[in-house]
Amino acid sequence: MESKSFVGVVKLDLSLRMVDGMDCTVASRFYGPGWCGGEPFFVAGDPNNPTAEEDDGYLVTYVHNENVGESKFLVMDAKSPMLDIVAVVKLPCWTPCGFHGIFLSESDLNKL
Repeated sequence: MESKSFVGVVKLDLSLRMVDGMDCTVASRFYGPGWCGGEPFFVAGDPNNPTAEEDDGYLVTYVHNENVGESKFLVMDAKSPMLDIVAVVKLPCWTPCGFHGIFLSESDLNKL
């Protein structure tokens, strides 16, 4: 049976497709059997650095294991070819697959 959940995330460089017509996948992370993820979100490593590369930062998402009912918050290195996990937080309650989040800087939050 094919899963309708997000079972991983891939990073694409669309400029590669334009140059040689090849696969533009430059990084990927699959969550593993039973795990599904929410919508990934990019968090800049230093949002105030205008010279930072576009992937200087972290990819964050919620994941849930449908087999054991465990949920985690993952932080991945956005520059890594395997989107290496740099931090994991076990969540105290179930977080559904496809859960959406929003992340704001302190200055943006203060504007609300």
